[in-house]
Amino acid sequence: MPFAGFRQSKYRHVYCDEPKPDACWSGFRLSTSAGDQQFIKASANYCCVSLAGGGGPVGVFDLNTPQKFEVARCPMLSGHSGTVIDFEWNPFNDSMLATGSEDTDIRIWGIPEDWSDPSDERKVLEESLVTLEEHRKKVMVLRHHPSANNVLASTSGDLTVKIWDISKGCSISSYTDIPDLAQDIVWDVKGDNFATSCKDKTVRIHDGRTSSAVSSIVGAHEGIKSVKLCYLNDSGKLLSVGTSKQAAREVKVWDLGNLSKPIATHKIDNGAGVMYPMFDLDTYVLYLCGKGDGNIRVYEFEDKGDYIFKLNDHQSTVPTKGIGMVPKRGLDVMKHESARLLKVTSSGVSPLSFTVPRKSEAFQDDIFPDCAAPVSAHTADEWMSGSSLPPVTMSLNPKERSRKGLGMRQKTFKAVTVKSLSGELDEAKKRIAYLESKLKEANIEY
Repeated sequence: MPFAGFRQSKYRHVYCDEPKPDACWSGFRLSTSAGDQQFIKASANYCCVSLAGGGGPVGVFDLNTPQKFEVARCPMLSGHSGTVIDFEWNPFNDSMLATGSEDTDIRIWGIPEDWSDPSDERKVLEESLVTLEEHRKKVMVLRHHPSANNVLASTSGDLTVKIWDISKGCSISSYTDIPDLAQDIVWDVKGDNFATSCKDKTVRIHDGRTSSAVSSIVGAHEGIKSVKLCYLNDSGKLLSVGTSKQAAREVKVWDLGNLSKPIATHKIDNGAGVMYPMFDLDTYVLYLCGKGDGNIRVYEFEDKGDYIFKLNDHQSTVPTKGIGMVPKRGLDVMKHESARLLKVTSSGVSPLSFTVPRKSEAFQDDIFPDCAAPVSAHTADEWMSGSSLPPVTMSLNPKERSRKGLGMRQKTFKAVTVKSLSGELDEAKKRIAYLESKLKEANIEY
């Protein structure tokens, strides 16, 4: 029987050891662009970072092969004419990446099957699958829909939020009433709504299909630093991270049914950097990572009392330039790895593996509940027609995953856009003209 006042948690003793140099990625020049984005994202197969150089280069690395690259040998994407500010992996295709740039374009990339194969030449991918061109200023934030296939949200310096169907290469809806730059955008669990934070200190809740604002929190945080958001699974709660009027970093928990005031406020410290909330929807563990901080603060969410409860922090003296979370499908569950954060530093990228200590070497189903599968619950058209479904889930047990075939490489994406159809039509006309000329040379009537 536990002591009175002692809170039990399966993740109470989660820990993270500092990785060795040979377990990190290095040997490339990171982009020097300023901003409050994460600067690194990961799928279950790859991770990507924005690099320095012309053409908006983005380095794409095999997630399971950390290495030190030789000079000018880092594999990369190069198709933008400006610096890439944000990127987002498709949750249903581990090889599909969306990039948003200062050149106002959003590009969708398909990473080739042989991308991770050893090669004597530098791998550079210059042709994207599709380009989304409706924004008039730099693209700031990208977020994929959690359950509908090929639905992407974006915010831009043109003070708009757009929802895209990337398979058609066009926007579905737009929100144009934001008075200042949007700082963050997050979907709820089913993707029926999304929340945005703005430089005007207002957090807005939007209808996912029409993009119209249905409610708002004016002055969510009184400080001037960027506000970052995350939905706390399907609890009906929203978490925001910002600063107080005295510039103290703080976390607030909001009840979506009554946004008049926060139901909990926690002061973190007086640090200067923006904090990124990395929330694990399956384990309810929250990782707070501050830009410029070495330490990562770990909390657990529980829908009662103070709502977030302290766990063991990860202590480090190496400042954080950016941070991203690896999907649960990419973790080594047989080593009891409950989360992996990719930390961008001045020298490269370090994987931080958070582990729950267990004596048994068997799969631990109590600390690894089912997670989101790489399978969409519905199409973009079905979702727009009113379909409301949570993400399809899968077991993390390796035996069940292999039996059901989940986690296998997804099919190649093909966009059907006006531009792609026009290109196919032009090719068909050229082919017809060529065949007609051959018939004439042979004096064959047609």
